[in-house]
Amino acid sequence: MAFSDGPVLAFDTSAAHCAAALLLGDQVFTVAEQMGRGQAERLMPMIQELIDNKGINLSDLSRIGVGVGPGNFTGIRISVSLARGLALGLGIPAIGVSGFAALRHASGSDVVAIPGPRDTAYLLDHAGAPVIAPIADVPVGAVWPKSAENLVSSMTYISAAAAPGSPPPAPLYLRPADAAPARDLPPRILDDA
Repeated sequence: MAFSDGPVLAFDTSAAHCAAALLLGDQVFTVAEQMGRGQAERLMPMIQELIDNKGINLSDLSRIGVGVGPGNFTGIRISVSLARGLALGLGIPAIGVSGFAALRHASGSDVVAIPGPRDTAYLLDHAGAPVIAPIADVPVGAVWPKSAENLVSSMTYISAAAAPGSPPPAPLYLRPADAAPARDLPPRILDDA
């Protein structure tokens, strides 16, 4: 069941890629690049190229889907903030789609795994909660992502079918940020009064 009545754009930068997809009618057009850095600079030009190649404008979009993780902390923030900003500016809904939901949609399997850092994987536990586990704990037969294009394509379908009034996208972080808090005290601000 699709609630969307127009083009749906989805994008994802939660891993070492920058990917976007456009659902037009019953066809999905995708573009993706593998990259460890530079997603913030590449994502919007990639989106613009994709919609320009299909002869539409941002204002023609009916929804925006975005990958909310799990994955790279900075990459997730890049996509989610762009999706929320575009949705606000265009007056359309933004739908957050987890990598788990996209992979389950793409594969038809409920047992999925997403590569994590340092020989780990992101999994859903027996209760369906996302967890980080050692690669050795990944169930035999778990489905891994085939490509960024495959995931972002599924995100367009999931976003098109999302119920009206879905909450705005929010990052799905499974661990705290790697950044350490500043050790120096902030400067003292003097009051002129």
